[in-house]
Amino acid sequence: MQGKSYRDDCMVPREELRYVHILHKDLDGNTKEGELVVNQKIAEDVLEIFRELYEADYPIEKVRLVDAYDADDEASMRDNNTSAFNFRFISHTTKVSKHGEGLAVDINTLYNPYVKEVDGQTVVEPETALPYVDRTLDFPYKIDHGDLCYKLFTEHGFVWGGDWETRKDYQHFEMPDTEE
Repeated sequence: MQGKSYRDDCMVPREELRYVHILHKDLDGNTKEGELVVNQKIAEDVLEIFRELYEADYPIEKVRLVDAYDADDEASMRDNNTSAFNFRFISHTTKVSKHGEGLAVDINTLYNPYVKEVDGQTVVEPETALPYVDRTLDFPYKIDHGDLCYKLFTEHGFVWGGDWETRKDYQHFEMPDTEE
């Protein structure tokens, strides 16, 4: 992680992060192993959510640390990788992402893209996800309001990026800020 997802300017102490090893099923129903790094605040919730997804045969193509992609979020998303911690900023902003705090998980990223208007242009991340922007279409791995992944994450208090008004992040579940 050091020098990749955990950069020198990372503001989250390493001792607040947890390594999570999970099982998941691929689209063919094969059992796969996966690994995530998350903030200790959500580690138990994430373990429970992935256990329930696994028991329900919910398809997740792969779950690898973003470090396997040299912390390149675009490369990870293009590979439909499910991931969590990666110290970075929100796309097209200077604000630390919830991923940079270890408080967000992205699921089946190629099929559930990030979509935003920037200077009058539609930006889709990953760039190869344009066929999956139209959420009225039916395709594998799609997350929507009727989806088990959506239901489990929101039951655990996460917010879904697909519900945001100014942009859509269909892959993204984050723990909202709480008032101290």
